[in-house]
Amino acid sequence: MAEHFDIAIIGGGIVGAALAHTIGNRRSVVLLEREEAWGYHSTGRSAAEFSLRFQSEGAGRLIRASAGFLQTPPDGFCDLPLIRPRGNLCIAQAEKAAHLHHIFEVERDRSTPMARPLQLLTVADALALVPFLDPDWVAAALYDPDCWDIEVESLLQSYLKSARHAGAELRRKAEVTGARMEGSAWRLETTGGDLLATTVVNAAGGWADPVALHFGATPLGLVPHRRTAITVPVEGYDVSTMPEVNEIDEDFYFKPDAGRLLVSPADETPVAPHDAWPVELDIAQAAQYLSDCTKLEIHRISHSWAGLRTFAPDRLPVIGASKRAPGFFWLAGLGGFGIQSSPAVAALASSLLLETPIPAALRQEGITAETFSPIRFE
Repeated sequence: MAEHFDIAIIGGGIVGAALAHTIGNRRSVVLLEREEAWGYHSTGRSAAEFSLRFQSEGAGRLIRASAGFLQTPPDGFCDLPLIRPRGNLCIAQAEKAAHLHHIFEVERDRSTPMARPLQLLTVADALALVPFLDPDWVAAALYDPDCWDIEVESLLQSYLKSARHAGAELRRKAEVTGARMEGSAWRLETTGGDLLATTVVNAAGGWADPVALHFGATPLGLVPHRRTAITVPVEGYDVSTMPEVNEIDEDFYFKPDAGRLLVSPADETPVAPHDAWPVELDIAQAAQYLSDCTKLEIHRISHSWAGLRTFAPDRLPVIGASKRAPGFFWLAGLGGFGIQSSPAVAALASSLLLETPIPAALRQEGITAETFSPIRFE
């Protein structure tokens, strides 16, 4: 006889794991991951940034509501800090200098109480932070102190450990291949065996729309987008304490990564859901951007990879129960901010699933049950 769970979460990335942790022992939970490793696709290939600024309105609300958890995790949740100070240096060429000053004024005026002041820098100030920048390229700069690195693997494993300790069943190599209603529950056919669940949560990332078809739910137009990154060695400079560097319109960015520089051309190429890999043009573009704005000589690329960032048509998350498929709950469309918003996303989803009040941190950001509901598409 198939085991019966209150909630089956499809997708063992950061958001699925966060939800399993947040529900805790209040319901019986099974977390299903199609791959051999947790967080194999988007979570494991992230630039691992936590930033209070330069976000879309929807993402910003969830990220700000997540700040308390990431800055001060619950007792016993993890052994080490989840975020480390990094800072963000935004740079612009001469033709975008006025644009950078405008963004500085806009962001300064709408700063939240928890944010520290932005700093408008001279080119000399920028070079003091990142000495290998090319002063002939950089014409304007600003510095945002409210940017941190996230210890992604520690966060993911802490979510999983907490969920397991609360009694959740964690199953890898368990791809959902079919589903049908049996009475008031879903029978899920997986590569790891069948199971029953009263409620199914679709946290399948780039595969969220295909997964929905198993349950008779209409796809919402969720599209994965490829994002490329490379790492390059840097000779003659200690990059460990330098800030992340972003072109003012995020045409590219680079940041320290284990003694090297991680560089991305900030590409967003629509693709079908798959195990993403980089293409040569995007790799070359990343290297070219770094060469253009710095005095570094790039002799080799240490590593290159790509990940998926999945967006709904309006680029807002989709969090809530389907009105067309009974017992089916959407938790998808987190784009490139799923890791840094995972505490708030999981808290919102948990409150909707368990029919409990939405936490105060989310209410303070104006988030309600309707804010990210799939009803807007269904």
